[in-house]
Amino acid sequence: MTTRILPAVGDIDAARSVTTLLSQLPDAEPATPVGDSTQLIDTLARLAGEALDELPEVVLVHERIGPVPALELIREVSLRFPSVGVVLITADASPNLFADAMDSGARGLVTLPLSYEELANRVQAAAQWSAGVRRHLTSGNDVFTGPGGTVVTVTGAKGGVGATVTAIQLALAAQASGNTVALVDMDLQTGDIASFLDVQFRRSLVDLALITDISPRVLSDAVFSHSTGLALLLAPGEGERGEEVSDRSARQIVSALRTRYEIVVIDCGGQMNGANAAAVEMADVALLVTTPDVVAVRGAKRVVRMWERLQIRKAEETVTLVNRFTRNTEIQPPLIQKITGTRVASAAVPANFKELQASIDSGRLHELDAKSTVKQALWGLAGELGIVKESATGKKSGGALVKRSSGAFKNDRGSIGRPRRRRDGSGHRPGDSEGTR
Repeated sequence: MTTRILPAVGDIDAARSVTTLLSQLPDAEPATPVGDSTQLIDTLARLAGEALDELPEVVLVHERIGPVPALELIREVSLRFPSVGVVLITADASPNLFADAMDSGARGLVTLPLSYEELANRVQAAAQWSAGVRRHLTSGNDVFTGPGGTVVTVTGAKGGVGATVTAIQLALAAQASGNTVALVDMDLQTGDIASFLDVQFRRSLVDLALITDISPRVLSDAVFSHSTGLALLLAPGEGERGEEVSDRSARQIVSALRTRYEIVVIDCGGQMNGANAAAVEMADVALLVTTPDVVAVRGAKRVVRMWERLQIRKAEETVTLVNRFTRNTEIQPPLIQKITGTRVASAAVPANFKELQASIDSGRLHELDAKSTVKQALWGLAGELGIVKESATGKKSGGALVKRSSGAFKNDRGSIGRPRRRRDGSGHRPGDSEGTR
């Protein structure tokens, strides 16, 4: 049996050494090494999306891989791709590291400098384990086999630009189309999802922060089941406790959620910390919300540049949503796209806070009228991002329209290119001077 091996080695010399030895192994088919953690996850996700059998049997992770630390990367690979055997390459062969590697999900450990015999034994053992797992996975349909659900993060260019309203409506749109959806409040100090949805809760993200192995039962105990069908994982009621959620625990929480839900929407708020930065890095879609004013656009540019410096997210991999849009504003979406270097969503959210005020003040944002132009724009955005299931007729689900095959929406009064005119011929609507929060 041919063993496909994918090395994840950032150092050029180490990659060359690993590739040379792997090419000497019998029945081995080594792939070109990937240079960082992001490239590894993206490669595995692409292969898993094609078919389970396309995944390599063995992944080798070098101890100096980055930007995600090796043990955290092993944990994420093990959770998202359980049929892949992961082997750690390290110069430290201490019992403590061995135990930590096993706890993270590694199937073996190879010490540096590499020896042919040790590498061959570890690769063979991991490949045999992988083959056994795949036989088990293909024999039952109730076992998770894919790359996991889609993770969407929603970040504000600054506070008050509408990130929370956007996150909630995206989650509601995804859920109404038939997806299982988790909505996570990772605005750890000032999170307001509970207030917007009128929720009284006892459990929060903090309850999962110190747990090293988040089982389905532990996760379900921390999640609040909302009347809409959304699974809510909320920020702590005491903002200072948000510091207990580290980037490592955030990675583990997001990985656990994506194995249980088809869509995971995370509200990251307007302030970055280690936890929500980790979430943005892991996300399939990173949405940045801004308003068409100088201060907010500068904030959006600052966030994008920070993500690039910290190797969290590239500008071209980020989608920017323009909220509180009016056609007579001086700052238009093409200018925002040029300034930030991101892709601006084709659907902009109109400035019409009057539609939202009653729902927000009563804590019933989930009961927002389906005729609301703000709701239609945000549900249209959900279709553009690909997080709603297409119905057979392309008709509405849950009070708003679901994506058709073209990705467009009927009657989308919030989109940029389709103004609704008054009888006097003007392109303005009532309430254009006001915006969403």
